[in-house]
Amino acid sequence: MDTKITILDVVALTQDLPEQSLFRGQVGTVVEILTPGVYEIEFNDDNGKTYATASIRENQLMLLHLRPVKAA
Repeated sequence: MDTKITILDVVALTQDLPEQSLFRGQVGTVVEILTPGVYEIEFNDDNGKTYATASIRENQLMLLHLRPVKAA
């Protein structure tokens, strides 16, 4: 299974980032790869309005799968 994070992937935070008012479990979309292992994530509410944009390290993210994933 390919777990590489790419542009437009949906991810969730795996830890709280209180200094950015973001908390574990919040879901966002990758909008840019800043450097290897660092991503610009956009967080939107249920109406599609952006409430936060943050630079987040890969080890603080979990890639979400929105369709079935085949086992290796």
